Amino acid sequence: MEKYFADPLRYDGGMKFERCGRSGVMLPKVSLGFWHNFGGVDSYERSREITHYAFDHGVVHFDLANNYGPPYGSAEETMGRLMDDDFAPYRDELFISTKAGYDMWPGPYGNWGSRKYLMASLDQSLKRMHLDYVDLFYSHRFDPETPLEETLQALVDIVRSGKALYVGISRWPLEATKVAEKYLRERDVPLLIYQGRLNMLDREPQEEGILDFCAEKGIGFISFSPLAQGLLTDRYLNGIPADSRMSKGKFLKESMLTEELLTTLRTYNEQAQAQNKPLSQMALEWILQQRGVTSVLVGASSVQQLQKNLLCVNS
Repeated sequence: MEKYFADPLRYDGGMKFERCGRSGVMLPKVSLGFWHNFGGVDSYERSREITHYAFDHGVVHFDLANNYGPPYGSAEETMGRLMDDDFAPYRDELFISTKAGYDMWPGPYGNWGSRKYLMASLDQSLKRMHLDYVDLFYSHRFDPETPLEETLQALVDIVRSGKALYVGISRWPLEATKVAEKYLRERDVPLLIYQGRLNMLDREPQEEGILDFCAEKGIGFISFSPLAQGLLTDRYLNGIPADSRMSKGKFLKESMLTEELLTTLRTYNEQAQAQNKPLSQMALEWILQQRGVTSVLVGASSVQQLQKNLLCVNS
């Protein structure tokens, strides 16, 4: 295996950094998500190529979760291999996040937001990633059954234990987010960031008031699924490709591609063409222009795809 040496010009290539709320953290405008393409079923060499290209172009934020794969846990195991093989010398330049909240192991303690689950999950994540700490740990989803104070105190204690430097929440409703912001601030562990699904087809965080609240309170916001899992690209404008995510039918269903949606996508594509740019670039630029947005999380199945997604930074 060829030894990796990071590009000495990795911060001179045009990546822009945005302050995350009212914190000392600067995040790249584009961050790399490990939700797909980095699991045990995927090529490790391709994972190396993508992460090398990302880091060499200033993408220093890698976003994971305990159950990313497939199988569950395997994206974090890939991250552990990458740390051992390539990124250990650059650990202090990386901003690595993981999460817990969705199903991870059987039984009552492998899901949702209990103190037991969050703490056990983070311990497992650190072992898989070969890390002493993560930069950011998220509650991956709101738990309507567990008392908010239990989930939030677990986040406070995780930071105080040194296993995470910052904490965030993902897909929490607005009223619970308000409780979280106040609870964490009063215990000197401020809420760093909110991760939500925001794109040109799904504007719920804006409509619910999440983005405005984050901007007012100095909380960062990072968008996942910014291209609506590929819908906001040219991939589905003329049907469903045989090798596409929709053809596999796990997260994107063929029934979603209605005539109404196709008309919307084609209209957006015409707008992008009028600006001499691909639809994906216009879609990412739109998110970055919204008030309160710090960064967008992109996935990548190839270096070429990541390269295309990075075009939004310098527009």
